[in-house]
Amino acid sequence: MEKKYILAIDQGTTGTTVLLFDREGGIAGRAYSEFTQHYPRPGWVEHDPEEIWAVTRTVIGEAFASSGISPGEVASIGITNQRETTVIWDRSSGRPVHNAIVWQCRRTSEICDALKADGHEPTFHEKTGLVVDAYFSGTKIKWILENVPGAREKAAAGELAFGTIDTWLVWKLTGGRAHVTDPTNASRTLIYNIHDLAWDPELLDILGIPDSLLPEVKSSSEVYGKTDPEVLAGSGLEGDLEIPIAGIAGDQQAALYGQLCWDPGMVKNTYGTGCFIMMNMGDRPVISRNGLLTTICCDAAGRPAYALEGSVFITGAAVQWLRDELRIIKDADETEAIAASIPDTGGVYVVPAFVGLGAPHWDMDARGAIIGLTRGAGRAQIVRATLESIAFQTHDVVDVMGGDSGIEIRELRVDGGAAKNNFLMQFQADILGVDVDRPEIVETTALGAALLAGLGVGFWSSPEDLRGVRRRERLFKPSTEGEECETRLAGWRQAVGRVVTKG
Repeated sequence: MEKKYILAIDQGTTGTTVLLFDREGGIAGRAYSEFTQHYPRPGWVEHDPEEIWAVTRTVIGEAFASSGISPGEVASIGITNQRETTVIWDRSSGRPVHNAIVWQCRRTSEICDALKADGHEPTFHEKTGLVVDAYFSGTKIKWILENVPGAREKAAAGELAFGTIDTWLVWKLTGGRAHVTDPTNASRTLIYNIHDLAWDPELLDILGIPDSLLPEVKSSSEVYGKTDPEVLAGSGLEGDLEIPIAGIAGDQQAALYGQLCWDPGMVKNTYGTGCFIMMNMGDRPVISRNGLLTTICCDAAGRPAYALEGSVFITGAAVQWLRDELRIIKDADETEAIAASIPDTGGVYVVPAFVGLGAPHWDMDARGAIIGLTRGAGRAQIVRATLESIAFQTHDVVDVMGGDSGIEIRELRVDGGAAKNNFLMQFQADILGVDVDRPEIVETTALGAALLAGLGVGFWSSPEDLRGVRRRERLFKPSTEGEECETRLAGWRQAVGRVVTKG
């Protein structure tokens, strides 16, 4: 049967999406399902890995059923995933020893504090490009080994396996035949040396993690194994289901690849619950002086390259706050027209530091505020100021990114749900003073995984074949005078200065 499609699994924090892409990058099939979020204690977040697997298998079947596409028409599978979320399972039974500890979970904060107190943070930062934080996988592994009865002994005996969610899904899809990850996910674990491109013995020793737990690190675009027919048959599919799995990338790196940001200095921003801004640095591992992370991304061929990354915690979530808590909008789509109905905010600024401020401030104790209210301020001003806060926070990261890299940023490629908001995208172009490029397909995370998987099996013969797959939908060019933008930025800085607790 002719191979016409690539299947992409986009395994996110709250749900799993499966997309079927054709050779031109069009979406030929789609299915989605949420799964349960577990909060056993304040600040703790878990997922059931078996539920994630069950949902993924079901959604794959639904994508085929709804599209009428046969599995035999699929050339390969690509996987993109929530990063840092940690699973440890028994190699013989395939059963997790504990729920997955999600990237958002803060249970290992005390472990991180102890590592810092013992003077280990510079070593971790130099080798991994990361800061010592509960966000990353390494301390989550340590917690499971220390808190699940018998886990440390089984790990020492080589009976357990660790993986981020990509590794877990590949293990399940192949019936336990492949225990692999890729450099983009490995670089988020706090135990992977991004200079040597290998698991680091010193960091493993500091955290007490046996190397027998660890998956093999392969490139982001190659065949890792084939699906086990019996495994996928459980989702209601019939026929020959031995499909190569040939692409893996963490969600933000997959989006960078799907945006074709393959050259040094190219930048993308994914507008979701938060914002994730990433710049390709090529073969240069720049260590940030301004609180950005150095991480691994992909070059055009899916090989390891370096990137700078800055995260904004609350962006789209601030719009949800307008809807769910303030109840001044019914739907996020309303915000575009409301914001455009007034010429400016009248000096109102919203600083959505609901869980602190991320890059470049890194102030976890900061809290949100609405600044500059007058008697004339109302619904429209607050809605517009909330949208503007997304652009201002992005500007703060892009500004230090340019300083750290020494590269003048000329264009921002955008994706994610809020990228559909024309007001926000135009304001973003104005406040940055650079072009903002929005593609036709804003699901660039899944597209990136599909492109890597297709390249891995020759569905596309070379990266050059991929350039026509990403098509621009609209280019937003700066339309506001620099002096006016600087005035608005000065007001934003004053507003942020009212909520920060450091410096």
